Amino acid sequence: MSIRATNQADVIPLRPLPAKDPALPREPLWRDLVGEVLRRERQSQGRTLKEVAEAARISMPYLSEVERGLKEASSEVLAAAARALGLNLADVLALAGERLVSLAAARSRPRSPGSSAAGGHRSVRSTGPVGPVGPVGSVGAMRPSGPLGGVLLAA
Repeated sequence: MSIRATNQADVIPLRPLPAKDPALPREPLWRDLVGEVLRRERQSQGRTLKEVAEAARISMPYLSEVERGLKEASSEVLAAAARALGLNLADVLALAGERLVSLAAARSRPRSPGSSAAGGHRSVRSTGPVGPVGPVGSVGAMRPSGPLGGVLLAA
């Protein structure tokens, strides 16, 4: 064995390799899903990165990187961004989880012509008074229920 062969290490990519079956989308990363939720909600409110970053007291370039899935934000940063958007951390995580479930379901279903692997998007906005688990009466919002909370999953 040569010195060159012994000095080479296995490289583990930070992003998953493309799916072996090009018809299937790659496994999503959590930071991509959370960033997608934050960006979608910000845009649905018609707000700029600058407005939300200032309200969250985080830098605009950092928020942009979080939204694009380039940075893995801490729970404190995610909570601040969620609050700046009128959400709580549970809302953001539930929406990201919902998206993950829809993508996983799309990956596991047999593909038929004309089918789409893109799952549904849902925006959560506070439209009324705030209750112990978030806005009361929000349209389309997933709300935890029970003593430990819960997530409603639909395929």
